[in-house]
Amino acid sequence: MEADWEIEIGHAAPLIESVWSGFVDLSRAPESAQSLQEVTSLPELAPVLVRLNAPGSGFVTAKCDVWAVAEIDPFEFDADRESVAKGLACFIDLLPRVPWLGRDLSTPREWCGLLCAALRSSALSNCRADLILRSLSETDDEPRVGVTAYLAACGATEDEATRQLEKALGVFADAVVRLHSDVANGSKLQ
Repeated sequence: MEADWEIEIGHAAPLIESVWSGFVDLSRAPESAQSLQEVTSLPELAPVLVRLNAPGSGFVTAKCDVWAVAEIDPFEFDADRESVAKGLACFIDLLPRVPWLGRDLSTPREWCGLLCAALRSSALSNCRADLILRSLSETDDEPRVGVTAYLAACGATEDEATRQLEKALGVFADAVVRLHSDVANGSKLQ
């Protein structure tokens, strides 16, 4: 899987909305994932959201969306020309549960680098992940950052693109949970 990360923090940069009118707290009501509108177009998103909101992930999700991708660069997706006819993408906003991710930029930057390395080590092609560190739109005085994860996949057909995105989401959720477990068990991020 292709993977990269960047920082978008500053005056005009978008914020991750941590509190908004349509927020569904899947960490407290995981069964609500099945009723999210985004899950109707990508059913495998529900178990991924449940996993990302489980205590072992280190995060809660704030928002997500799914859409078709019109233009696909084969190089950006580690894909051949025949596999870029159709594309599907999603984003998931991740809010950190623990202080090691979110107090300053050094730890989240390291976390994103480690997560990208884990994603790149998967043998999955025709997909990519882009992680963006962004400020949270919280009301307290202490600034914090979260991660907007964009995942996209392609295929010769819509069904192939959907299956690849589902696989990419599974690899992503596994890597997030595994990285949090490593940190909780004493890795250098603490």
